[in-house]
Amino acid sequence: MQNPFLAKGYLLPMFFCDREKETEALLSNIQNGLDTTLISPRKFGKTGLILHTFYKIAEEKLPFSTLYVDIFATLSLKDFIKTLAEAILVEFPEKTSIGNKFMALLKGYRPVITYDPVSGMPQVEFNFSAPSEKEYTLKGLFAFLNSQKQHVVVAIDEFQQITTYPEKNVEALLRTYTQQMHNISFVYCGSKKSIMTQIFADAARPFYSSTRQLTLDKIDADKYAAFIREKFLPVAVDDEAMAYILEWTRRHTFYTQSLCNEIFKMKPRVVSVAVARKASREILETEVSNFLQIRNLITEQQWRLLIAIAKEQSVQSVTSAQFLAKYQLGSATNARRNLESLTEKELLLETVGLNERSYSVYNVFLSRWLEETY
Repeated sequence: MQNPFLAKGYLLPMFFCDREKETEALLSNIQNGLDTTLISPRKFGKTGLILHTFYKIAEEKLPFSTLYVDIFATLSLKDFIKTLAEAILVEFPEKTSIGNKFMALLKGYRPVITYDPVSGMPQVEFNFSAPSEKEYTLKGLFAFLNSQKQHVVVAIDEFQQITTYPEKNVEALLRTYTQQMHNISFVYCGSKKSIMTQIFADAARPFYSSTRQLTLDKIDADKYAAFIREKFLPVAVDDEAMAYILEWTRRHTFYTQSLCNEIFKMKPRVVSVAVARKASREILETEVSNFLQIRNLITEQQWRLLIAIAKEQSVQSVTSAQFLAKYQLGSATNARRNLESLTEKELLLETVGLNERSYSVYNVFLSRWLEETY
């Protein structure tokens, strides 16, 4: 029997929980020719939302072609172009009429095209001798998509990665090209809120005020509980176990799905709080080596700050005298420096509200392990 709690990827709507308003908003933007900026912490469900929306487009036979481009692993504009070209080949295989036309265009840029022997996925390598060749190729790829009879939706995941490229004009270049493509709607997704906000909300940046922003929050507790109960049927989930699941994982999508996946694997007759606790312990036991590896990659003071924030679960005043003294974290200056470093490394999650900001350990499993171990 298929485990209904997916810890990665997207399969079918029946395995997807809620996000009805977000799906509706994203579809509305697409149908009205508006670009979207989608922001959420990593593993919060933004990729699932994109793929769910794309599934809806196909299911309802809406007049859109959809393209998902994950640039998380890219290090340069050359990598971006390669990843975009490969995504187009996936969406429009060579055997289709559009794919055949794209292959003819692609060959004009003299790439090396191969296919992975295991997955069968296309692999494209470009050899550019001058920056102008990259720009020419990138413009050509976008122009090809723009020339299709059917409107194209391009979702670029982990978009903030472009700010790390060695080329200095990537934002301006992409903005120049994308604003000319009236037959393409773009969805710019990112997990680093501060960087994504700078890209799209800073008046001095090329993408300033060019999109509609959509931010993912936690799934409503009642809706998540109803989803979990339904997927466990005919096995019952008692109220205490449900409360534990949602509180222990903090309703962070990946961690909630992972814990439920582990419980489902155990094939209990009833999901009790004892079963849920046992599943959570087993998860933490399998993750210990990863946690210790993190410990080896940061300083002693940074590790102590992680422990302190984990024990508090969420902290607003990291540099307050009371907090520093309670956990023996040294001076406010050092704590602030360690806070910035851990946030940059994505070991701490910064949550910004209207009048305050707070910090929590990004990895919920790590946070729970630190709470229990120290």
